Amino acid sequence: MDILGAGFALLVFLPLLVTIALAVRLESGGPVIFKQRRTGHNGRIFTIYKFRTMTVAEDCADVRQATLGDPRVTEVGALLRKLSLDELPQFLNILRGDMSIVGPRPQALAHDAQYAEQIPTYSDRFRAKPGLTGLAQVNGLRGEIRDLGCMDGRTRADNLYIESWSVGLDVAILAKTALIIFSDPQAY
Repeated sequence: MDILGAGFALLVFLPLLVTIALAVRLESGGPVIFKQRRTGHNGRIFTIYKFRTMTVAEDCADVRQATLGDPRVTEVGALLRKLSLDELPQFLNILRGDMSIVGPRPQALAHDAQYAEQIPTYSDRFRAKPGLTGLAQVNGLRGEIRDLGCMDGRTRADNLYIESWSVGLDVAILAKTALIIFSDPQAY
């Protein structure tokens, strides 16, 4: 289902993908695609793809998350982030088998190391493929991690998703994602 869904999405969104790529390139030059290593199913490391939304690309030991009004975010990037269009290249990750459409959202490797030390059940999230959307995201646990409680809530939601997985749950998450995708106040 993931492969069919991702293949279909890439075909449908192809004109939009090309338009976004041109806008990113014309606004700030540099690479169109942001690549960063993330942890996937069973702890396997993969490279996630997103449209670049910032003036810098980070894949280092000290990754700083975007914040509201972050000066690193470009004008095109701000729009892409607000509408979650920067995530569209992740359909390629799904086709490659690195991700699923629904599952725990993957974090940067630096954040995985940090939160695995602070939250005992954090690494349990790796029992499933990471997803383009997930239970945490549709329940308001998306965006900037301001304190440990934010990640703890995501971790609990991710593990609840894994332990309660069903096709019906995936459908419900996808439906809720469609309803909030353009109006999520945590998208910036």
